[in-house]
Amino acid sequence: MKCKMIGVCDTLSDRLSSLKDLPLLVIRLVLAYGFWNPGIMKWQNIDGIAEWFEGMGMPFPTLNAYLSASTEVAGAVLLMLGFAVRVISIPLMVIMVVAIVTVHFGNGFEAGDNGFEIPLYYLIMLFTLFVYGGGKYSADGLLRKYAA
Repeated sequence: MKCKMIGVCDTLSDRLSSLKDLPLLVIRLVLAYGFWNPGIMKWQNIDGIAEWFEGMGMPFPTLNAYLSASTEVAGAVLLMLGFAVRVISIPLMVIMVVAIVTVHFGNGFEAGDNGFEIPLYYLIMLFTLFVYGGGKYSADGLLRKYAA
């Protein structure tokens, strides 16, 4: 005897699978928005960022200030377009790990206490994009579709 609930779940699952690329688009756009302003703010005060990095004991603070600002701005653009999503996810994940370790971890988990909650969410979303790619609603998806 077949369980009707399993049939309902299978039907729902089939219908929802057509939406599987939509969360990837939303994740990309949320992350692009989240990286854009910090990247631009770093560029507007790159010397201050280098001094801040130096004060935290970060090696090569000026180089790291330029690298982080460039990665955040380029990452925002690439995520928005959905181009090279897996590639840009890697340096953005590194930035999130460094931010968690150097700035946020000592403040605990809570975002309200400048804890590592938000960078951790970003890290999880970036890892998701690294694993799944940008989806069909991306430049990568369009290139894959028309290259086939």
